[in-house]
Amino acid sequence: MDKKAFSIIGCQHEHIGIFIEEMLELGYECVGIYERENKALLTSMANKYNLLIVEDKEALLDQRVAIVGSSAINNQKIDIIELCAERGKHIMVDKPAVTNREDYKRLQSIINQGNIEVGMLLTERYQPALRTLKRYLENGELGQIVNIGIRKPHKLRLSTRPEWHFSKEQCGGLVIDLFVHDFDLLRWLTGVEVVDLDGMVCKNILPEYPTFYDTATVQVLLKGNILAQLYTDWHTPEASKTYGDGRVFVVGTKGYAELRLSGDPLITDENLMFLVTHDNQAKRVELDIVKGKITEDFLRRIEGEQIGITHQDMLAATKATIEADERVKKYSAFEVQS
Repeated sequence: MDKKAFSIIGCQHEHIGIFIEEMLELGYECVGIYERENKALLTSMANKYNLLIVEDKEALLDQRVAIVGSSAINNQKIDIIELCAERGKHIMVDKPAVTNREDYKRLQSIINQGNIEVGMLLTERYQPALRTLKRYLENGELGQIVNIGIRKPHKLRLSTRPEWHFSKEQCGGLVIDLFVHDFDLLRWLTGVEVVDLDGMVCKNILPEYPTFYDTATVQVLLKGNILAQLYTDWHTPEASKTYGDGRVFVVGTKGYAELRLSGDPLITDENLMFLVTHDNQAKRVELDIVKGKITEDFLRRIEGEQIGITHQDMLAATKATIEADERVKKYSAFEVQS
């Protein structure tokens, strides 16, 4: 097995480009990319990264390959993860890794076997503003955390989305698809687990896709009486230069922080963090430089170092997201009123 060789099996979202770019930058060679359905994206990604398109995925599981990357249809990733486990290949997937509780159990079983490392592109931890916020919280500069609010609106780009995106069964829906990042952030920023949660999803558009909901909010209680509010939608205007104006708000007993992430429509090239405390007026905070990358941390985990996002982090964020999806109340503008 060539420890410097990897392959891509399943290419349904550009997210996998993060993994490809970082692997290539680290000196790894991609032996090929496979995608059965989305030929347009397959061709685009192959051309962008100068990758060989392969028609038989078995060729990408041979003895040369040590690591596989995948951005397959969401509910199909678990099949690829199991296939990699059978062949002894480590695997990195984009989010979400699974879309329901039964598949979560399959993922948990693979991880518990301990034969391969499974990674998920929970890239929010690697944003400079969030890394800086984490340091401030660890230093106690905001005091005891009492509330966290995360807003992650998204651009739908209706004309370019594949059909599976609008299927709850295949995609998982917006709670599964989008909140997994936020549940990971809640655990990472606070160091504690989710105790309780509840929420709502609403359907306001696209009656031709009955299982597609476009707006969601979830209320979360974390250990230590920390409250959190998560919000997401598919309503960022198409004319926006960014995918959506993402914000993070943290309230502590000593101060308050606001983060404006890379989706800020007026400041597209950087993160911002603002801080105000009892002793200091509002100021813009100089952000930390993030040296490591998610793929590099994953490779170090394969070598035995438990750094970055662990299996436990991945499972906990996934489980919390599935529980939120199971508990949310659904409201549709297209339901027939009796």
